[in-house]
Amino acid sequence: MAETVSGIVERMESPRSAVSWAAILAGAASAAVLSLILIVVGTGIGLAFVSPWQNSGASVKTIGLLAIAWSIAVPLFSYAVGGYLAGRLRTQWVGVHSDEVFFRDTAHGLLVWAVGTLFSACLLGTVLSWAVQGTAQAGANAATAATRAVTSSVENPENGGWNAYFTDMLFRAPQQQTQPSDTTAKAEIGRIAARSLAAGQLSDDDKAYAAQLIAHQTGLNPSDAAKRIDDVVAMAKQAAAQTAEKAKAAAEVARKAGINAALWAFVALLIGGLSASYMATVGGRLRDDLPAV
Repeated sequence: MAETVSGIVERMESPRSAVSWAAILAGAASAAVLSLILIVVGTGIGLAFVSPWQNSGASVKTIGLLAIAWSIAVPLFSYAVGGYLAGRLRTQWVGVHSDEVFFRDTAHGLLVWAVGTLFSACLLGTVLSWAVQGTAQAGANAATAATRAVTSSVENPENGGWNAYFTDMLFRAPQQQTQPSDTTAKAEIGRIAARSLAAGQLSDDDKAYAAQLIAHQTGLNPSDAAKRIDDVVAMAKQAAAQTAEKAKAAAEVARKAGINAALWAFVALLIGGLSASYMATVGGRLRDDLPAV
């Protein structure tokens, strides 16, 4: 405080900023590195509990609870250390009220958490970028392989695929004429079934021709062969519907797991911020209470 010529009392402000960025960056870097170390350790512990053998290792529920507990413990301990370091390393504020000191230490801890989270996000973004690039390259390789496979199928009808189905149509023998061998007939019916499942229905021409082949190979009359086709097609559609339902159920489980993961990640981040803020006040109080030597 200082008094001017006119008698008005003015507050003396310090020329230095109240933010000790060096201490904040040191605490944030320490917290980020410690988080990485704890995540690596947690991954190793988790793999130790997992087993590919039946009735061996921890259950899925146990592993999930351990993952949640570790995801909370990582920011709790790492940002506690980072906040404490920021509080101990910041410069001492002389002539500042104790309430203001408490506020500044809390703010320093919060800044340690914010900067450390940005460090971690950048590191995670880099890792994800590498993963996306690898996935894109794998997808490009797969697309190239698929293109080559389609080209090969067009050039050589014996390889199967859609081209083989239409090639079969060109060489379908009329009824009462020589029928193909058992192996050839099964392969041709398999291609008919594949195309019918993809199209969603079996055409009348395909059904009549398949019944002709089945009747010749099994000794059934054409009507029984046609009925067998209807029964098998119904079974195939039922199996496809069950597969689709299982896929939807798996997608729903993944969706709920994603929601839970996001909520627990929010809780973990919040705990990290609170831990850093509190431990920064602890470190700052200890730093101010140490007697000068």
